[in-house]
Amino acid sequence: MAINNFIPTIWSARLLSNLNAALVYAQPAVVNRDYEGDIREAGDTVRINTLGPVTVAPYAKNANMAAVQELTDATQLLTISQADYFNFQIDDIDRRQQQPKVMDQAMRNAALALADTADQWLAGIMWAGVPAANTQGAVGAGLACGYGGGETNPYIALLNASIDLDEANVPRAGRWAIVPPWFHGYLLMDARFVGSGSETADSRGVNGLVGRAAGFDIYMSNNVPFAAGPQEYKILLGTNYATSYAEQINSVEAYRPELRFADAVKGLHLYGARVVYPNALALIIANIGTAA
Repeated sequence: MAINNFIPTIWSARLLSNLNAALVYAQPAVVNRDYEGDIREAGDTVRINTLGPVTVAPYAKNANMAAVQELTDATQLLTISQADYFNFQIDDIDRRQQQPKVMDQAMRNAALALADTADQWLAGIMWAGVPAANTQGAVGAGLACGYGGGETNPYIALLNASIDLDEANVPRAGRWAIVPPWFHGYLLMDARFVGSGSETADSRGVNGLVGRAAGFDIYMSNNVPFAAGPQEYKILLGTNYATSYAEQINSVEAYRPELRFADAVKGLHLYGARVVYPNALALIIANIGTAA
């Protein structure tokens, strides 16, 4: 007998809901889903047309205007380049000995695993797309962020990133920063962060949201890109129109493995992303400095 009451479309929607609830980098506050359409298989592409600036000129009475401006445009492709799957089974004996909602929990675990994989990949795409002008530190020569002599104060690093975005004409509304736990811990030592209402932000329970500082909503994640060697963290900052992300749970199927007394479920997660407006992102390449 197959899994009781299994309806693929319902399970697929439930899985995607659980997946979105676990995302930090791929949540709507950080990236946009403007070009997310009907994704059918890996390799599908979405064409994104971006227009150049519109020229404004002073108007003179009884004088002809300049020739009409032809707007320039550029086409970028968002490719659904990633395809991840899960495939698990629950033995009939285990199913009978455990709580009746064991399949629900297994699907939640699958969603968390897919979200973790997608978030790590998306973070790598985003930091690699940040222009040098908006970057503090460098690969192999990160900023020592801490409170020791000669180190960069974490709050000041956020302020400098805000200035980079200001100079790139990025709107202040909706700015975010995604930091690792140690960076958040250091911010908690700064009265300017604690006094900004971090407790209120904590109570809102948005994915990873822990407070607000220097004009940024601060999110905490263990998926901040990290490199050992020198130990460097790529801390991203920006607004959600910088990066477009698209995903779909392409298929969820229940089946009985031929050589097992077990119920099994397999699913396929398709997704892709592109940094459309690089200037709307900033980056802090940071090393762990001293706490005091």
